Amino acid sequence: MKTSRKWLQNYFEAELPSSEAIADALTFHAVEIEEVAGDLLDVKILPDRAAYMLSHRGVALEIAASLNLVLKEDPFRTPPPDYPSTGKLTVELEGEEKTHRYMGALVEGVKVGPSPSWLKEALESVGQRSINNVVDATNYVMLNIGQPLHAFDAKKLKVKDGGYAITVRGALEGEKITTLSGEEFVLPEGVLLIVDRNADAPLGIAGIKGGTAAQIDEGTTDLIIEAANFDGTSVRRTAQALKLFTDASQRFQNKPSPALAAYALRDVLALIHDIAGGTLLGVTDVYPMPVTPETVSVSLAKINALLGSSYGMDEVRTALTRLGFSYTETEDMFTVIPSFERRDLSIPEDLVEEVGRILGYEHIPSTMLPPLGTAPNQYRFRGIERIKDFLTERGYAELSTQSFGVTGDIELANPLQLNRPWMRASLLPNMEAQRAFTATVAPRVLGPASAIKLFEIGNVFTNSGEVLMLALGISTEHKKDAPEILKENVATLEQELFGTPVHAQYSLDGTMIEMDLAKVNLEKLGEDYAPVEISLGAYQPFSIYPAALRDIAVWTPLGTEESEVANLILKEAGDRLVRIDLFDRFEKEERISYAFRLVFESKERTLSDADLDPAMERITAALNAAPGFSVR
Repeated sequence: MKTSRKWLQNYFEAELPSSEAIADALTFHAVEIEEVAGDLLDVKILPDRAAYMLSHRGVALEIAASLNLVLKEDPFRTPPPDYPSTGKLTVELEGEEKTHRYMGALVEGVKVGPSPSWLKEALESVGQRSINNVVDATNYVMLNIGQPLHAFDAKKLKVKDGGYAITVRGALEGEKITTLSGEEFVLPEGVLLIVDRNADAPLGIAGIKGGTAAQIDEGTTDLIIEAANFDGTSVRRTAQALKLFTDASQRFQNKPSPALAAYALRDVLALIHDIAGGTLLGVTDVYPMPVTPETVSVSLAKINALLGSSYGMDEVRTALTRLGFSYTETEDMFTVIPSFERRDLSIPEDLVEEVGRILGYEHIPSTMLPPLGTAPNQYRFRGIERIKDFLTERGYAELSTQSFGVTGDIELANPLQLNRPWMRASLLPNMEAQRAFTATVAPRVLGPASAIKLFEIGNVFTNSGEVLMLALGISTEHKKDAPEILKENVATLEQELFGTPVHAQYSLDGTMIEMDLAKVNLEKLGEDYAPVEISLGAYQPFSIYPAALRDIAVWTPLGTEESEVANLILKEAGDRLVRIDLFDRFEKEERISYAFRLVFESKERTLSDADLDPAMERITAALNAAPGFSVR
């Protein structure tokens, strides 16, 4: 929120420090500062404090607490007056859950014109454009104390039975409105509207923006001034649906107190009377469920325990006083009565945070955590690691997939992905999806692999509870071989590691298996197991450029080893060769054919044929020169 130091000065008798000093104080005690430019401070206010801090008054309150200054005046400490009612304005709410309060004031005899210079300067200092004295008054009060307001030209509403009628209701299907900015919107059904009930015509989008139907202009003499409190969630959803974000919607979506409306109405009526004249005929106030702040209590012991501090009663009293809180004491217990605008104070931990930040977290001494009484039991963890190492040594690659699935026993109320609304009841569906992806991608880089072997250890979630499972999956170039290879691997695992058969469930095609580890004594498995430390050497960054692939096949005399051919290739390939894989071998007529896939890479650029052709020519020449060798 853009905040003016000159505007803030209105709240203090003493001269405020520089904008930079104010920014430092707020940063250490309350909020972050996005930018400081002369007298302008752009304050980053997070949702936890936005209900009261999206205003100059809220920022001034935090400056006073942070710098231990005294506020000259606080508009919230003088209660608003009791206004006369009027039969000329009726208000009806359809759905009290979306409109917590609606105050409408009827004012006659105003004179709309330019704003006084002080008001123009105040608005312009925070990037606002002056429109006219009535509209400027509503904007000034919103920026000053945080309550959005709106003024309608009363004479543009339809009079019935000698009075005006306002309804707050949901939009009808296909209903339209043209806003003050000239944009026409076709409204989604249910969007909250301010409506002229006598004409059944929309006047504005509740909590967001007014319409042109009752726009203030130079001919306006009578006003209906709205000070309302709309449901923050409803306002936010409407703003997102319409892509229409305003100063008003930003404040309402952070749920200010309904009590704030009365203070804002008091201030805007006084300001309009001063700069535009007029007579207040009365106020209609519909407040279905008045909000009463509840007390919050915290003990000195809890404050010190959570902060790691050693504060005394006097220091806590100092913090609460600087914050302007009303409180009582009973022994070492502080009971705070939050002011109506501090909707962020509801549990003891909130008060602990307030005390800590005002006294300064930097004053809390750093201490070492106490040592653990006993070393944690790592045997179960080591047992799981032993299974992983056992499988990795036998060519398996580990998977780690999401705990969510397309089906299952336990459905999520708020799924992270709409296509995975269940907790997984099995590891196999996610493994199947990953195996299919790996089988598609791997051969393009590594050449046709004889086998892709995957495993995952993770929990599944069923109606019976949470269970740790092990899944294995294998695919081969000839799929018919996979079940036999998998059975051999499972038998080896049970015999050499588990020492006992484990309940297992094979997939229909026999290429995947899921094993229940409930009967495996993981702690015993990890008792005497210490993973072997491996030195990986210096880190080498990977290339950000794509790899280039080349295949080469060569006939060799019977008895030639694969390594002999690979070494010849490596000798001539150069530094850009990063991988060599055998993907085919067969014997025919007393000769052996070897086929290799070569992977070249550069850290500087994408390799072209001009880069690779010389290397391939050297490799081909070297192979053909070897006795009995012939490149195919």
